[in-house]
Amino acid sequence: MRGAEGRRLCEEFSPAYYGLCTAGGMLSAGATHLAITPLDVLKVNMQVNPVKYNRMASGFSILWREQGPSSLWRGWSGKLFGYGVQGGCRFGLYEYFKKLYSDVLINQNRSTIFFLGSASAQVFADIALCPFEAVKVRVQTQPRFAKGLVDGFPKLYSTEGLAGFYKGLLPLWGRNLPFSMIMFTTFEHSVDLIYHNFIQKRKEDCSIAQQLGVTCLAGYAAGAVGTVVSNPADNIVSALYNKKADSVMQAVRNIGFANLFTRSLPVRITLVGPVVTLQWFFYDTIKVLSGLPPSGGLSRRLEEANLSA
Repeated sequence: MRGAEGRRLCEEFSPAYYGLCTAGGMLSAGATHLAITPLDVLKVNMQVNPVKYNRMASGFSILWREQGPSSLWRGWSGKLFGYGVQGGCRFGLYEYFKKLYSDVLINQNRSTIFFLGSASAQVFADIALCPFEAVKVRVQTQPRFAKGLVDGFPKLYSTEGLAGFYKGLLPLWGRNLPFSMIMFTTFEHSVDLIYHNFIQKRKEDCSIAQQLGVTCLAGYAAGAVGTVVSNPADNIVSALYNKKADSVMQAVRNIGFANLFTRSLPVRITLVGPVVTLQWFFYDTIKVLSGLPPSGGLSRRLEEANLSA
């Protein structure tokens, strides 16, 4: 496959390649998270006030009636920029760490490489996301706190200092590390499963439309599985940022162990599944248009390098 000018815009695993992957991750994650801001507003309010916002349909109605239609887009700037930065780090660094670990752990199971690569990337991605998430959650659930990032950042810093931006970092890691590890690994293995068991052709022998179709199917499976795993930590993050609890253990006691897994899960599956699917689709579309192979599994170059070693 070649780019728009009949050639690859960059070589795999070059600095330009990782830059392209980072830019692709930023664009795909920022755009998709911006698009589902109304669902995210409802999700956070269902987590913080489950009695009032106990169903999706009635929750939207209450927000619309009490706070106006603009309330559904509250926190959009945090979604666009925060998750754009996180997506750039998550996808770009995942490509880097996957290559690094495949070179070092030559005889290791491929799942180990996927787990380590995604976890390493997510650690840095959440450090970048955390300040944006701290402001976003407050903007979405506390209408008088701030209008967005521009006034939210200085207000949060003046009231809670630098620590206020990173209060939820540990639970954020608790939510996103399992999600990312399961999501990337599920995606990688789903791609292989679809090619080997259903299409029964190598990726390189399929059309671009077929390759992007496989990306969408594997992306949805990855998002759905990752959502279930990460739901308890997602509820804890919302509780901490909205001062419903002062510690992780207190949040667990207040919410209840069973509710950690079920509260807001339907809306999160509705939200995360399509978002992850679109992220992978946009991300791989950018790679394909640049003349690069789509994501999924160790590339042929990595497999050949491992075999020769």
